[in-house]
Amino acid sequence: MIEVDKIPSPCYVMEEELLRSNLSLIKHVKEAAGVNIILAFKAFALWKSFPIIKEYISCSTASSVFEAQLAYEEMGNPAHTFSPGYTADNFPVFMKYSSHITFNSLSQLQRFYPMVAESGKKISCGLRINPEFSEVETDLYNPCAPGSRFGVIADQLGDILPEGVEGLHFHTLCESTSYNLEKTLTAVEERFGHLLKQAKWLNMGGGHLMTRSDYEVNHLISLLKGFRQRYPNLEVIMEPGSAFVWQTGTLVSTVIDIVENRSIKTAIVDVSFACHMPDCLEMPYKPRIRGAYQEPVCNKPTYRIGGNSCLSGDFVGEWSFDEPLLIGDKIIFEDMIHYTTVKTTMFNGISHPAIALWTKENKLEIYRKFGYEDYKNRMC
Repeated sequence: MIEVDKIPSPCYVMEEELLRSNLSLIKHVKEAAGVNIILAFKAFALWKSFPIIKEYISCSTASSVFEAQLAYEEMGNPAHTFSPGYTADNFPVFMKYSSHITFNSLSQLQRFYPMVAESGKKISCGLRINPEFSEVETDLYNPCAPGSRFGVIADQLGDILPEGVEGLHFHTLCESTSYNLEKTLTAVEERFGHLLKQAKWLNMGGGHLMTRSDYEVNHLISLLKGFRQRYPNLEVIMEPGSAFVWQTGTLVSTVIDIVENRSIKTAIVDVSFACHMPDCLEMPYKPRIRGAYQEPVCNKPTYRIGGNSCLSGDFVGEWSFDEPLLIGDKIIFEDMIHYTTVKTTMFNGISHPAIALWTKENKLEIYRKFGYEDYKNRMC
């Protein structure tokens, strides 16, 4: 457990012991099921922690040239790459840093696969498929919503894999269970089973939240083993992001003011939901605060929590506390490592929180602090 009085505010703090626990479980699934599990940078890309991650998992997935270069330089391996749209300018860069390249559409495949073939590089090409099935309830995070721009539907494919395609890729999940995956695999096999038998690999995308405490890991392993028995020709790849750092750290903040309007009290903190916890507004969802009641409790001090940007909607609420909040009190937002540091902005000139690791030796290692020059350089 971190010692809050040693943490600067604001600061994202990842705990090494919790990270290693998640990585151990992921490695167990990988080995027990006989699949390849790789890290998705879109959820987590703190490269200073990669030496720890590489003790368990060696590869990663990228969706931009920057992510692909980061995979090559800091994970030490070329990336498994997918992008909704490659361009003539960036595709050669993707080829430089990728071992696998997945195309989102047949037109992208037809335009860019010849560049791979002519290059002579050992790059395995794939095609993203859309099984038109997903149990993700929030459309913002549903890759298979009607009219989705992601992937090729079965009606657009024939009986034979297109030229140059060695693998297939689907992504239908978001913080989902193994039973969601099971239903997805049924849909994939119904629509694309004949093509699976021709491929060399199948990437099952992300959203597999196998490190959540109630996730049925044994069911996942059994499901994957059964799938591999049906398709022994396939290398199975999974690329979760959140699962790697689920419940591994916090965002430490401080109450800097308390305001009241029409009997509603708002504790203003030195972080911003818009800048530092954007999914809370986009999803939306209400994060947990350490020591607080998740829902208002009658006769207990109750507050909205307000961010420090000028956006009117930069608040979430309400939580109750055993004691009234005071200026200077610490507010610790739980589970704030995935989809936070990768999405932070300096909107309104608000600085990023510091980023730190609480080591297994119970020491604070500051990865990065931010200042005015970081803001200024982003604006030019």
